Amino acid sequence: MKKIILFLTAFILTGCTPQRSEASAPETSSAPIESTQPDSQEIGHIPLNYTSQVGLWMPYTHFDEQMCGMNAEGYRAVMSDYLSEASEQGINTVYFHAHPNGDAYYDSSIFPRGKCMSEDVDALAVVTEEAHKLGISVHAWINPLRMQTAAEMEELPESYVVKQWTEQPEKGYVRLVNDRWYLVPVYPEVRSLISSCAAEILEKYDVDGIHIDDYFYPTTDTSFDSEAFAESGKTDLAQWRRDNVTEMVRELCSTVHAHGNRLKFGISPQGNIASDREKLYADVELWCSDTSYCDYIVPQLYFGFRNEACPFEQTLRDWEDLTSDSPVSLIAGLAEYKLGKTDQWAGEAGKDEWVTSPDILERQIELVKSSTADGYAFYR
Repeated sequence: MKKIILFLTAFILTGCTPQRSEASAPETSSAPIESTQPDSQEIGHIPLNYTSQVGLWMPYTHFDEQMCGMNAEGYRAVMSDYLSEASEQGINTVYFHAHPNGDAYYDSSIFPRGKCMSEDVDALAVVTEEAHKLGISVHAWINPLRMQTAAEMEELPESYVVKQWTEQPEKGYVRLVNDRWYLVPVYPEVRSLISSCAAEILEKYDVDGIHIDDYFYPTTDTSFDSEAFAESGKTDLAQWRRDNVTEMVRELCSTVHAHGNRLKFGISPQGNIASDREKLYADVELWCSDTSYCDYIVPQLYFGFRNEACPFEQTLRDWEDLTSDSPVSLIAGLAEYKLGKTDQWAGEAGKDEWVTSPDILERQIELVKSSTADGYAFYR
């Protein structure tokens, strides 16, 4: 958090602080989505969402320092300070990592408690309560397919369904990839479990939305789901996999909307559109076309202006093209974490840009503000 506060403080001094302008005020209306469930405001919680996001990811990789070993009072104090600093710097939306690795940083009857969360702590409840005091929107961030490592799964009680699935290989619901278990999205039972994760959160907590990132298919290896593909009768493996992921996304989006038409569902895919499509089997072109797949999309535009594969400005324009005639909001994901570091994936022309250009984020924000995007979000 220190890096982002330092950067944003400098941004204030240049007169470019992200402001809660009229465009960034809480939404007072949204297109109605048909639902058999009562709208959230009928049951006491009116979701807080912004027409222009200034977002911040709160990843599980920080839980060691922010949460481990703390009691409820200590964790609340840490989050109160953390979120107050974020609010002072213009952050209006946070994506809190509620379900990162088949575990739960909330009160769950489906998944085991996250290892960093003490018995008297309900992390999602604390973050939601403290954020809402400050007018910050909270989206529960879940990783749909990524589960525990092999060793962690061995330690789980038999009562958890994912543990049972690892002991029933004939079903094919889970696969081990690089010593970590992943759910296989082709099966209705798997997609139902994923939607149940979102539903459980929405029914227990006053969150304002659900957010997923770029952990889709963990491999391009044909053996990952070869039996199911053979049984499908399809001939195009890549398109079949994209259809599987799209159905998972559509069901998640439907689950969110069914719990209230002001709740938002967002996706944060990789910034490289071709990689999304061909390696992760994420059909971002389709998802950007309609709110039956997502309400907002946050591509991870973690590139410098001189990146040889995906230069920032052109990549932002490519995502603008995907959302130009769509009701889906575009939020630009920005790589605060790269400041001051060599980018080994940027090619010779761009590898030192994050070191030699300390104003790179400032310039990216200005470009985003002049684009058709509806905001930006920082990773770390």
